[in-house]
Amino acid sequence: MDYQTGFFYLFAAVLLFAAFRVITARNPVHAVLYLMLSFSQASALWLLLKAEFLGLTLVLVYLGAVMVLFLFVVMMLDIKLEGGRWSFWQHFPLAAALGALVAAEIIAVLWAGFPSIVMASSAPMPASYSNTGELGRLLYSEYLYPIQVAAVILLVAMVAAIALTLRQRKDSKAINPGLQVHVRASDRLVVLPMAATQSAPLVDAAVVEESKA
Repeated sequence: MDYQTGFFYLFAAVLLFAAFRVITARNPVHAVLYLMLSFSQASALWLLLKAEFLGLTLVLVYLGAVMVLFLFVVMMLDIKLEGGRWSFWQHFPLAAALGALVAAEIIAVLWAGFPSIVMASSAPMPASYSNTGELGRLLYSEYLYPIQVAAVILLVAMVAAIALTLRQRKDSKAINPGLQVHVRASDRLVVLPMAATQSAPLVDAAVVEESKA
């Protein structure tokens, strides 16, 4: 067994343990931390498969942004743990049935075996070969329409999330730019006619000095 196979079994074992702890941890913060650990192990497996772009994207996007956001949201929600002790046993029959079904499917696939595919020995890639460039070529040539559909779905989800969380506050100091553009000087400055008033009589400086003394 070479070192790559050893690293594969190591990363796979840690990934399975972290995934199991995600669904069994009672503390939601601990569950998010275990999920981050599982993503890191999955990115290591991508690196072993020489898919550097996917591995780095998994680390930068999910671990660096999405999961950190999840962690802050869970910590800010301050979820109460009382009453959730029996939730695991409440849903255990359904989870056991689904787990047994998935296990039966896996056993059936392993028992039937995989078709033998004769792979031709691939030539070594040249030094100028770019894994990221090849992935980009496939995404924007053969898979262009699925990428566009996924982008539209994500845009609709983002707009829907903003629309659901947007609330009109009465104490908001937001200014309508349309009203600012159409403003006129007569709307901001009003000249009121007022009668002239008599000014106060001037007091001699010498009198002021004597009163101070």
